[in-house]
Amino acid sequence: MSFESNLSRLEEIVSKLENDRLDLNASLGLFEEGIELLRQASEELNETEARVKELVERADGVLELRDLDR
Repeated sequence: MSFESNLSRLEEIVSKLENDRLDLNASLGLFEEGIELLRQASEELNETEARVKELVERADGVLELRDLDR
């Protein structure tokens, strides 16, 4: 799933947990799904942050993206 899809689904889960009268098992299932989606979204954000940090300005003012392997 994309970051945006994960975020959208997390919003749905929060809404259901806040507004629906769910039994304990359904609530726990949604909570577990939410935790997994949050983990995936955090991972993607961390990867994106690492890529952004690799974006550097060269002496001539041009921005370049360095490979993370260097």
